[in-house]
Amino acid sequence: MFALVDCNNFYASCERVFKPQLNNQPVAILSNNDGCVISRSDEARAIGLPMGAPAFKYKDFFEQNNIHVFSSNYPLYGDMSKRVMDILKQFTPDVEIYSIDEAFLQLKIPANDYYAHGKEIKYRIEKWTGIPISIGIAPTKGLSKVANKIARKFKKRTGGVYVIDSEEKRIKSLKWTKIDDVWGIGRNHAERLRLKNIRTAFDFTQLSDPWVRKHMAVIGLRLKKDLEGSPTIQLSDGIDGHRKAIATTRSFDYSYSDYQYIKERIATFAASCAEKLRKQNDCCTAIIVMLRSDFHKKEHKQHKGSIYITLPYTTDSTLTITNHAIKGLASIYKKDIQYKRAGVIVTGLIPANAKQLDLFHHEDAKHHEIMKVMDNLNKKYGSHKLKIANQDLNKTWKMRQEHLSPRYTTNINDIIEVKCN
Repeated sequence: MFALVDCNNFYASCERVFKPQLNNQPVAILSNNDGCVISRSDEARAIGLPMGAPAFKYKDFFEQNNIHVFSSNYPLYGDMSKRVMDILKQFTPDVEIYSIDEAFLQLKIPANDYYAHGKEIKYRIEKWTGIPISIGIAPTKGLSKVANKIARKFKKRTGGVYVIDSEEKRIKSLKWTKIDDVWGIGRNHAERLRLKNIRTAFDFTQLSDPWVRKHMAVIGLRLKKDLEGSPTIQLSDGIDGHRKAIATTRSFDYSYSDYQYIKERIATFAASCAEKLRKQNDCCTAIIVMLRSDFHKKEHKQHKGSIYITLPYTTDSTLTITNHAIKGLASIYKKDIQYKRAGVIVTGLIPANAKQLDLFHHEDAKHHEIMKVMDNLNKKYGSHKLKIANQDLNKTWKMRQEHLSPRYTTNINDIIEVKCN
């Protein structure tokens, strides 16, 4: 059996752990630079705050509805996530960390213990971290997603844990699940299925295999089989946190047209990607560079550009990746455009120990040792103490974070003080 453990309103819940007076109060979390709403509590959702709401447009809405607004505090969220995942590993070694607030578990326990086991997991995580969770347990990953939605939606009746352990429950759950809410079915597929009068997950399972294979490829067929109760989607290869692409994208604090400023930002984003790449022992074969103006400012000239660059050889070198990213920037940058957002993605990842050598194109062998020394020094003396020359030594992420909470668990200066009189 598979279990999907999902932290409820994770970012808002992390803030509430250290500010319990916010329990049952509307809470919203903003993106980098306080741009838009990326997470909200159930209370904020109930009063009509949409996901993606631009913060500057909803400023009055926040005040009128007493919504508590926070800048995103990723050091805090990352640390709380690690605590949750570490607890999950106490129950089974088969854990796939799916995202910062979700994980799949493979349970190998007697059938009549699933619900009690789920309740024990829920109790321990909530007791030890203060983060509320929902758990769905089912014979497949796809069905555990459905079970989790039911546990979350009907938490008073389910106690936050729901088990699909019979054919009757499977069919009833699938008939309840709208096609738009099925894990793995995106907007385009959902629209196509609705045109075919497919409204629920159960309707989807009634389609013929050849039709699904033709229109949704083998991935769609695997999902259908999973929802039918045949496990076809397994846990990942067991490498926690292993990613297929790595992105560093940021909105600037203000809009900029200065090429040198944007070039420095792109170099920093590329260096960040390369550092993450080496941490997971991968190399990349291609990079994508993106640049975008502020589309909220209609009075300004707009431009959105991106370029995909195939590298001449696989690499994890900051020097190589940065140089190609800057070349990419030069080809998409336009003068007199006020740019608001930029980013770099490294993709086509392969394990570093499986790197294919090329007879005619290869990287300077010194890069490997230079990167090794650079990573060790930054690890010893603090992140970003050592940078490459096209980065600004005095600049870190320039983010607008006017509502940032303290980093309670990752910075000794922000630790909670208890005053005893």
